[in-house]
Amino acid sequence: MPASPIHLRLISLLSSFVHPFVLTLTVGLALGSSADALDAWPQFRGPSGDGIVVSQTPPIVFGEDQNVTWKTPLPGKAWSSPVVQDGVIWVTTAIERTPTDEERLELLKKTDNDEKKFGQLAIAKAIELKAIAIDFANGKVLKTIDLVTVENPDAIHSLNSYASPTPVIDGDALYCHFGTFGTFALDRISGTILWQRTLPLQHAVGPGSSPLVHGNRLILIQDGMDRQYVTALNKQTGETLWETDRPPMEAPTGDQKKAYCTPIIATDSNGRDQLLCMGSQWMVSYDSETGEEFWRLYHGKGFSVVPRPVVQDDTVFFSTGFGKPQLWAVKIDGSGDVTSTHVRWTVTKGIPAKPSPLIHDGLIYVVDDNGVASCFDCQDGTEIWKKRLGGKFSASPILAGGHLYFGNHEGEVIVMTPGEDAEIVQTNQVSGQIMASPAVIDNALIVRTDQAIYRFE
Repeated sequence: MPASPIHLRLISLLSSFVHPFVLTLTVGLALGSSADALDAWPQFRGPSGDGIVVSQTPPIVFGEDQNVTWKTPLPGKAWSSPVVQDGVIWVTTAIERTPTDEERLELLKKTDNDEKKFGQLAIAKAIELKAIAIDFANGKVLKTIDLVTVENPDAIHSLNSYASPTPVIDGDALYCHFGTFGTFALDRISGTILWQRTLPLQHAVGPGSSPLVHGNRLILIQDGMDRQYVTALNKQTGETLWETDRPPMEAPTGDQKKAYCTPIIATDSNGRDQLLCMGSQWMVSYDSETGEEFWRLYHGKGFSVVPRPVVQDDTVFFSTGFGKPQLWAVKIDGSGDVTSTHVRWTVTKGIPAKPSPLIHDGLIYVVDDNGVASCFDCQDGTEIWKKRLGGKFSASPILAGGHLYFGNHEGEVIVMTPGEDAEIVQTNQVSGQIMASPAVIDNALIVRTDQAIYRFE
């Protein structure tokens, strides 16, 4: 594609660590259909937030020395997924000041955590939160933006990171959210911090929910141990536009009220623009402009919910979180409490607590945390197949072109054909641990591990 005059002018600024941009893409799209965008992967799980770009053809076979265009080491520890636009990949990270074993124990004793859980927790003496811009073409780091240094941060789960929420690109801005440690709006060209907010919350095991941009609002799910609510900030200023508390919960402690889900937007058959925010015990639909409830559904005692829901044909499909994860299909055209009226079906076995589901051609695919993939009929929840992939899973699957891609903790990316007769066609190996969900752009697969970021094609 020939470069436009504005593109050429902006490219010339790269020597000053300024990246080119031409297009403005507003995220928070309705998730009823898959996106085919060729030039942007602006949010967690891609253009439509559902992990699907059918027009793309990334490689099936790849690895450390196969079909790798570049590999760039990344500093710090972060499970946030990469986002891409205008030839630049953005990631966030946390540089930890690591305590000794003795210091770690003393730091944990100063928290509100039960000593019986200390073995599951990690804690840092301080963290430096950063945003990193990487050139899509050659993998070079264009700029590193220092956001904030947090002294004596809260403890997190040993499987989590201090930078797990995925940033969002919207027009000229990049929004980076780190839960209780801060929310930042950046100018993507200059790297200037436009505004920042701190919304304190007791995550218990660290932040996880990624932000969503819709209209002029930055939507954040704030489901902590101390308080559970959803809020909308003015994306230009960071000012709070509204906040709405979650429905009452029946739980002995806040530990079973917390959640880490990422919201989605869907337009139902009645024309309502719904903000769907999954949480512990309740799935709730809100008016994104006002924060008022459209409907709520009680899904049981599930808590610490992580998987991002998906929507198709007036139905939302979601996992119920830790405890005993279930997969629910619920009609979204109701009002009030729809618990007894709008559930289409549920599946109670083989459902993930962390990876998100994926829908394509009337089938819904999941991989549970222990590496068993399953496929169900979207109409009635009938199991089509179940296949063991192996390994532990946290990253969400994607579908690009004619293949499904699943990344696990062991650094494997398993490639499968979709459909009722699905088959595993390739298992690829990279160095390190995969916790972030991959991105697909310009027929290339972008994979982030705990050590580096890769471009395969």
